[in-house]
Amino acid sequence: MINFNGNIAAQDDNLLTQNRAFLYGDGVFETLKIVNSKVLFIEDHYFRLMASMRVVRMEIPMNFTMEFFEEEILKVVRENGISASARARITVFRNDGGLYLPKTNEVSYLIQAIALENKSYAQNTGEYEVDLYKDFYVTKQLLSSIKTTNKMINVTGSIFAHENGLQNCILLNDSKNVVEALQGNLFMVVGKKLITPPVSEGCLNGIMRKQILALAKKIEGIEVTEEIISPFDLQKADELFLTNVITGIQSISKYRKKDFTSTLASLLVEKLNESISEN
Repeated sequence: MINFNGNIAAQDDNLLTQNRAFLYGDGVFETLKIVNSKVLFIEDHYFRLMASMRVVRMEIPMNFTMEFFEEEILKVVRENGISASARARITVFRNDGGLYLPKTNEVSYLIQAIALENKSYAQNTGEYEVDLYKDFYVTKQLLSSIKTTNKMINVTGSIFAHENGLQNCILLNDSKNVVEALQGNLFMVVGKKLITPPVSEGCLNGIMRKQILALAKKIEGIEVTEEIISPFDLQKADELFLTNVITGIQSISKYRKKDFTSTLASLLVEKLNESISEN
């Protein structure tokens, strides 16, 4: 028996009381975008998920191929009738048993999907103000670069942003350098130079980050680099924007007292939509 909100109930073998992702944050996940029954960037998502499972020492099932991964996602999307445009999440967690030390490294998975309004990525140029979140810091380690089910910094940071009328916050690492935003990787434009922090600084090895780096390198006159960014560098920027698979590119309009343009971000959104339509 368990006590749930003051009510004594049977402890059923379900995804809540037996789930190590819930009990210990012992899980990894991927968030994906589906357009017209196609999982965007499926190969990149698949290999990042496999790498994440290896990092946390999960056993990878023999049948967990990229084709299996894709079909299981689309199965849920079709069942929900949202094949035109959808957001899906696959969470992989170690099976029940043990405390901090698991009894097994075998895994289960859970896939969820919800509808999205738009198929194409859009450039959102409305008000989008950010500031630094300094209550907690991201550590410069391999675990910070993968998507685990322990996202307490992102949760508390999102609450801080909401309480202060901000649309997002920028996270710092334990060296007090800029890492990323709460919901995506961060890019900074200074003149003709596009800069994003290297993964070694503790940022997520983002799927959209990879796409934007590749697209920007094809634009004539733009220098693309991965460099350490300090909080002071942000106010020297001409543009700031963040990236993730669901939104694509989100321009930042204001940081502290400085307003930013969105010229390169707008161009990159065009290039991104073109690259998707070609594949």
